Amino acid sequence: MEKRKNVIMDMDGVIYTEMGLLEGAADFINYLRSNGYKFLFLTNNSRHTPLDLSKKLASLGIEVKPERIFTSAIATSMFLNRQKKGGNAYVIGDAGIYDALHSVGYQVTEFNPDYVVVGETRSFSFEMIEKACNFIIEGAKFIVTNPDLTGPKEYGIVPAAGSLACPIERATGIKPYFIGKPNPLMMRTALRKLDSHSENTIMIGDRMDTDIVSGIETGLETILVLSGVTGRGDLKRYPYQPNRVCNSVKDVLEILKKSHTRSGLSRSGMKPGK
Repeated sequence: MEKRKNVIMDMDGVIYTEMGLLEGAADFINYLRSNGYKFLFLTNNSRHTPLDLSKKLASLGIEVKPERIFTSAIATSMFLNRQKKGGNAYVIGDAGIYDALHSVGYQVTEFNPDYVVVGETRSFSFEMIEKACNFIIEGAKFIVTNPDLTGPKEYGIVPAAGSLACPIERATGIKPYFIGKPNPLMMRTALRKLDSHSENTIMIGDRMDTDIVSGIETGLETILVLSGVTGRGDLKRYPYQPNRVCNSVKDVLEILKKSHTRSGLSRSGMKPGK
């Protein structure tokens, strides 16, 4: 790990939960910043803009620029812009996906859209389902920001983009293309944004079926933290395993510190204590 200089990490379950900031998270981010690591937050949640998430982190005591936050909404907009510049889409989602699409020059429309895009939202209605189905039947391509069926809440779960797409898929018989993790497209796009390579980048996440598998499929070293949705007993259910399992980023921080102590150098090339 001491040879690796870049970190991609999930947010919910790694840095915070609905209960607040996780122990050691602020120290971990400060350590990355002060020791020359490039890092990027990578989240499947498409509801919020990077600015929204940056302000949330600031309220928890972590100052991070919006440019260090990469969402499935941004990945979706970048993908669509490569597929068809200046296109338009009918959108089921919140500010995150609207902002991302507008940023690449896409028009949100209810008239003959090129794409139907589904992301997370708390405003979901039968009328939206009906419109999406008819647009897809008429030829619009079906895109979903991420395949997550649920998201965590303090009590229970909240349906995520994958669940909202289900009635549209069943009604039309057309499967959507999912952009977010575990699609390697999401990770490769994040690596380009970080200006990094898989060989010198670590993926830290709390979900085996998104964070860890996407890291493995992209060739990153992977670290599973048990501070989110995955427990140690869940590991035996998966045919793939992370490189490391830690209780939290607090433990990851201790591993990095020990690695630097053994190497005798900090990220800046200074002797420890200088």
